[in-house]
Amino acid sequence: MNTRAKFAGIAICLVLTFGCSPLDLGPKDQISDPSFWKTPDQFQLAANDFYFSLKGPNYTEVNSDIAFGSGATVDLAAVSNGSYLAPANSPVWNDAYTGIRATNYLLQKAAESGLGPQIDRWVGEARFFRAYHYWNLVKTYGGVPLITKVLDVTSAEVYTPRSTQQEIIDFVISDLDTAVTKLVKQSELSGSELGRVTQGAALALKARAALYQGTWLKYHGGGDPAPYLAAAIAAAEQLIASGEYQLYSGQGPQSYKYLFILQGDDSKEVILARRFYAGRATHNWTRELWFNYMIPTKKLADMYLATDGLPITSSPLFKGYDSLTTEFQNRDPRMAMTFVVPGSAVFQESGFQPVFPGFRGSSATRTGYMLRKFLDESVEATQFQGEYDFKEFRYGEVLLILAEALFERDGVISDADLTRTINLLRGRVGMPALTNAFATGNGLNMLAEIRRERTVELAFEGFRREDLRRWKTAETEMPQAMMGVKFVGTEYQQRDTSVHVGRDVQVDGGGFIVAEPAASRHFLVPKHYLDPIPLQQIQLSHGTLTQNPGW
Repeated sequence: MNTRAKFAGIAICLVLTFGCSPLDLGPKDQISDPSFWKTPDQFQLAANDFYFSLKGPNYTEVNSDIAFGSGATVDLAAVSNGSYLAPANSPVWNDAYTGIRATNYLLQKAAESGLGPQIDRWVGEARFFRAYHYWNLVKTYGGVPLITKVLDVTSAEVYTPRSTQQEIIDFVISDLDTAVTKLVKQSELSGSELGRVTQGAALALKARAALYQGTWLKYHGGGDPAPYLAAAIAAAEQLIASGEYQLYSGQGPQSYKYLFILQGDDSKEVILARRFYAGRATHNWTRELWFNYMIPTKKLADMYLATDGLPITSSPLFKGYDSLTTEFQNRDPRMAMTFVVPGSAVFQESGFQPVFPGFRGSSATRTGYMLRKFLDESVEATQFQGEYDFKEFRYGEVLLILAEALFERDGVISDADLTRTINLLRGRVGMPALTNAFATGNGLNMLAEIRRERTVELAFEGFRREDLRRWKTAETEMPQAMMGVKFVGTEYQQRDTSVHVGRDVQVDGGGFIVAEPAASRHFLVPKHYLDPIPLQQIQLSHGTLTQNPGW
């Protein structure tokens, strides 16, 4: 294991809501609120609690078109196919506003403390996490109530109406701009502080949010995208120029695979992660993925280029679908580091064993594909005790943000900018560089190639649905059938004659698995471009909260 910061395991109890009579002596096993907030160390302790809100291993991508899921992910599958209903409550809403209240409280106490610059760093962390929570809200619901102070049940602001999406994004950017001035650089963290929020994390979130809003305005209308695209570019450029981060290369040609498991923890690519610790905070992500609760689709499989840099529809190197492994041959190496190639060795309880995804037994999947990304290669992970971090902000994403924002702003991107962004990612896995001449000479659309690169590099990291929504392509992509491997007339069918078409699996006219037909999938416009505000929040608002269109 790499060195772990100590702060995440510390729990503190602050008595924030209960008053005391003059005769109360106060509990001896807790710190009362009036006696807290006196020193910088106490502000640091309070800020520690914010880190539990970072995203951990999750099935988020099942809400999109590149992953399919069942079992534990049934609700996200309903989001994917458009059958979901407005919920009474939502953990997205509740968790975000719980976090916002906590950050507002620290900021209030900081203003009252008189400690000034001594607590700037913890104020910066509070600003970052407040922005993070509003970001999670705005990408889900659009505009939401903007609350910037601590409320109680009698506060008039309890019934604050929704701000616009642009107002929330502007607030997020403003909080992050302030946070950058107060936070330390990655290189200034001590060994025991690894995992704390830095300037890089604030810049990465700013770039992410600004790109989202810039492309949303460009494709949905409603405002000028230019200032947001400029903000995304500036934030990404500042982060890159800092020299604090670089792509992980510690495992040579296999570095992309190992980045997402134990070997990639604390690498220079990681900007901010939800951290896990042996014996204290572990997860079961590897074993859950063995049971195929989240699996890739044919749409994602077909996105990976051939090793000549061409799409499989035009590359002479593509070998087709007839055997178990031909579609994986001569492909972008990230494909074999994201999918389990049939017959390849996967680390399990008894060591490395060959795995053959199919439609029967322990490796059965609905599409015939199985996910390799995030499968750890440690005994602990096979025994329900995974210790690797979930990397929520990484340098690779920042490079992709810069490339996309430059193209969206200018309608072109220079070879020099491709070299310092997308081609660094391609170079890590040995793929040929993308140039303007190559794109033009092969009839490729540069924007489509930038989006392709983003999708394959960030697959299963939770970006796809929001990408489709901000690009306004969800209405085309999401209603398509969820497809799998070619079954009829192939080695898949020959290997298991107990699997019958029409009874055990469904196929299309070409013999490819249909995990979910297009007739069962819907994306309504404008309804599904935003999620519904939880119904209970609408009811409790006394009419001040309006529902999103179509809900």
